[in-house]
Amino acid sequence: MRWCWLVVMLVLGVGLSTVGETITLTVTARAVRGGVNSALVEWLEDRVFPAFVEWMRSQGKDVIVNFIQFGGSDEALKQQYALDLKVGRGADILGFDGFWIPEFDAAGLIKPLEEIVGSQVWDWDGWSYIPQGMREILGYRGKVYGLPIGTDVRVIFYRCDLFEKAGVIPAGSGLRWQPRSWEELLNTARYIKKVLPDVIPLQINAGTEMGEATTMQGWFMVLLGTGIHMYDFETGKWYGMHPGILEALNFYKTVYVDERLGDARLQLIPGARARTFELFRDGKIAMLVEGDWFWRSVLAPGSEWAIPNRNEVVDWAMMPAKEPGAGYRGQNFVTISGGTGFILNPNTAHPQEAWALLSFAFSWEMQMEFQKIQPRIRSRVDVPVIGDPVMSEMAKALLPYTTVRPMLPGYPKISYQAQLMTERVVSGQMSPEEAMAEYAEALKSIVGPESVIVLQEK
Repeated sequence: MRWCWLVVMLVLGVGLSTVGETITLTVTARAVRGGVNSALVEWLEDRVFPAFVEWMRSQGKDVIVNFIQFGGSDEALKQQYALDLKVGRGADILGFDGFWIPEFDAAGLIKPLEEIVGSQVWDWDGWSYIPQGMREILGYRGKVYGLPIGTDVRVIFYRCDLFEKAGVIPAGSGLRWQPRSWEELLNTARYIKKVLPDVIPLQINAGTEMGEATTMQGWFMVLLGTGIHMYDFETGKWYGMHPGILEALNFYKTVYVDERLGDARLQLIPGARARTFELFRDGKIAMLVEGDWFWRSVLAPGSEWAIPNRNEVVDWAMMPAKEPGAGYRGQNFVTISGGTGFILNPNTAHPQEAWALLSFAFSWEMQMEFQKIQPRIRSRVDVPVIGDPVMSEMAKALLPYTTVRPMLPGYPKISYQAQLMTERVVSGQMSPEEAMAEYAEALKSIVGPESVIVLQEK
């Protein structure tokens, strides 16, 4: 069992409760049994809490754990947290959205794990299975505030049947396609356009109609391939005018304007995303950059876009950097993730026990129990997606490459400006240079000129 680290905590004298003392721990999140996020309640109350209490009892420790259900909106929960934390109250462990961390941190309402638990928090063996990109989901300015409960990744989905028909993959060979650069990706699209003129070779999200799907499934997936992020975490500034932004916009221009490897109108019309799903389902789109949700929900049985023989005609590939090694953090491939999780209340009277419970819940054993209830990509790379080898493979391959959105108050407005920038290019309204200049000016008005990087060399 991987719970032996708790024994180490006891041997080292880390402040778990003394014999004879009863400790009560509370956990809360936006979850109601039989209602919103019911699976989370089921997992905690039926699997995690009883196992934790039993384990602690075997060590001579008397612990009671209660879950406080909350059925309101995310915004209502956020407001409740703010009220509780300001007066030193609240549950010991809080279900938390990573986007809230900067705001709560600035108000002095939350603290990083290390400040609450101590440096021994890093002795937990689970950290070796949670990549840096996953830690950033509940991180801020290099500090880790909690553990993410689940996440997603983004890939290039492609129609194997169309690839075989075009001769990109030999029919019946079982071979998989994996581009190693933008040029290889574009060359595949060019070839498909030539031999299958009735098929749209490549769609990658652009425009404001797609909303955040443009930013996450489109803009980030291209921009990260140039070696930069939307935000420089070291300087605390946003990239406004930069060679990487121009390279990314020129990629869009190549796909939608210059070579028409994708359908620009399809990105801009009302209901654009649903129409894209429909065309992929019908074999009219060969490649589509999307999140793993596309596999486990959009194309899954029961969906209006379901493909009955999905596993035979759909496969996926990692999004390559512009060139090998040219991606964000020097990577060959890129992806981005979102997610929520749990943090510790800095006001807890039992920080060591609260951390013991939180890390216990994120042990391999307990995460596997959650997979039995609600299979999805977890933050630990050693936790497979039960019953879905495709999702398991995605998690194993891509979690080491992932990063997250800048969890900052100005992000939603900046994200919209990124969507607008891509729209201006793919619609032919502006050149990449003009669209980038407009984007940079918009950033200055949102976060101030001093927080925008302009024409900095890579």
